[in-house]
Amino acid sequence: MRATHATLDDKHLRDLLSSLAQEALGFRFAVAPNPIVGAAILSGTHEVARGFHEVWGREHAEVRAFEAAAASPVPAAEWDTLVVTLEPCSTLGKQPACTDMIARSGIRRVVVGSLDPDPRHRGAGLNQLRAAGIEVEYLEGASPIERTAPFFARWTGIERLRRPRPWTIAKWAQTRTGQLVPPPDVGGGRWISGPESQAEVQELRGRVDAIVTGVSTVLADDPRYTVRPPGEPSRPPLRVVLDSYLRTPPDARLFEPPGPGAGGGPVHILCQAGADSVRHRALVQAGALVTGLAANEADHVRLREVHSWLWGQGVRRLLVESGPMLLSRHLQLGFVDQVRVYTGNVNGGVGESMAHWLTRLRFDARGDRECGQDSVFEAFLISNP
Repeated sequence: MRATHATLDDKHLRDLLSSLAQEALGFRFAVAPNPIVGAAILSGTHEVARGFHEVWGREHAEVRAFEAAAASPVPAAEWDTLVVTLEPCSTLGKQPACTDMIARSGIRRVVVGSLDPDPRHRGAGLNQLRAAGIEVEYLEGASPIERTAPFFARWTGIERLRRPRPWTIAKWAQTRTGQLVPPPDVGGGRWISGPESQAEVQELRGRVDAIVTGVSTVLADDPRYTVRPPGEPSRPPLRVVLDSYLRTPPDARLFEPPGPGAGGGPVHILCQAGADSVRHRALVQAGALVTGLAANEADHVRLREVHSWLWGQGVRRLLVESGPMLLSRHLQLGFVDQVRVYTGNVNGGVGESMAHWLTRLRFDARGDRECGQDSVFEAFLISNP
């Protein structure tokens, strides 16, 4: 039988929710488009453990809190309250529904600081918990999602639900003057960022559903876009090349088997409908999946069609790794939600600078940090130039 404890009053619960939301902010760029969420297990007025949603697609905050509580010296029979900044999820996604796990846990009370802003799920989690016999308390305004995670509120907005597309992260490495290609005598004319930043990119690749690039990058750099440790080779994303006229060489390294310990997802070539049939057959024989899409006025594959196709393939988190032309097209059309920019310890460079974009765009929740010898800028976009 569970012991009966005194409980925290509303003021202390609100303070706890505020503290959890503040700590969860540190994971915002790693979990988007998922919301930041913090959770705590209580035994009476004593906090047993905390947990946070730390990586997109991975365990939710409630699960992490229960795992941390299990490692504590407080026996499960004394856990009586779960405090969570956002209404627990009630549907199966990349993770099981948290409401099912909570119902099985034996927790008697759940305190929530914000309702799910998605109109399709709002209130459903609380109703499921009540149906399971759990006492539910909603402290309105304690951790409003519009304040703690406005990017998630935008992600679940009516317009985004009406015309869905993947959450898109634009990543690039640049010199101090914004060029994406270093001088010929630096990094073999190819590498700007250091090994620490390159390792981070491997982790990022393992945490998206697809990588999109342009044929110009394939022709210039012959990349593989595989996932290597410290990324997760077992979860490689789709590799998608926008190639209106099927100029991708059939002997490109994209089609080679991944190296030892690496993982590579299927290679998709998106071209204009009716593109050259001979090139089409050659790329299919090389291992590509070729799909024809509508073109825009500039004779490019239309990005709206690309993103709709990606959504139909189950892509929810997308990484754009390309040259300045395709990056700029995404930014101009408002198809970027998040940026990660590595600036290396390099002067000068070759080609168009991306620096002007960083002064024209409006950003939200900006973060600046160091990674090895590189500086890293991360932010969410809130509007177009």
